[in-house]
Amino acid sequence: MLDAIADQLVENGYLILRDVLPAALTEALRVRVEEAPVEEFRFAAIGRGTEQQLNKEIRSDRIRWLAADCEPDASYQRYMESLREGLNQRLFMGLFDYESHYAWYRPGAFYQKHLDALRGSQNRILTTVFFLNHDWQAAQGGELIIYDEADNPIETVLPEFGTLVIFLSERFPHEVRPTQRGRGSIAGWFRVSNSHYGF
Repeated sequence: MLDAIADQLVENGYLILRDVLPAALTEALRVRVEEAPVEEFRFAAIGRGTEQQLNKEIRSDRIRWLAADCEPDASYQRYMESLREGLNQRLFMGLFDYESHYAWYRPGAFYQKHLDALRGSQNRILTTVFFLNHDWQAAQGGELIIYDEADNPIETVLPEFGTLVIFLSERFPHEVRPTQRGRGSIAGWFRVSNSHYGF
């Protein structure tokens, strides 16, 4: 599977996988996001560092960062660590670490079109989105729309249980259309190190 993932990243820059993790783990992750008290989630901000701000006209989801000392979060992060190591061996991407959070979209929530990394910033290199929703119907909205570099939509992905989307962070703008029901996922980013030899 790692060979197939690497090949598709080289050829297309993105890929969509179904049922890639054990169903029991995916279900445990679903429970962690759907049954958690709403107070554990905070409204997601846009921007980074000192420029972070809340803007519910751009995004209205709530997030909670995964905890490395808690299951099933730790198991998910171990799978992502295997992916990081496998891609570094095959593609020499220099992926250094991985950050991820649960995202919960209440009915009506959305996230307008955006890039996960500014071009040339070399911060977030590879984006992952893992969906946790049973029995999703097209009429319920909440689709992930992926655009090419010319701003043309190239993929419409329903947030179906066990679907994993991987794409180059600087290359593909994307958006989450307004959802008609609660929508859970894990968003994550592989990053490169910001320092070399202590600098």
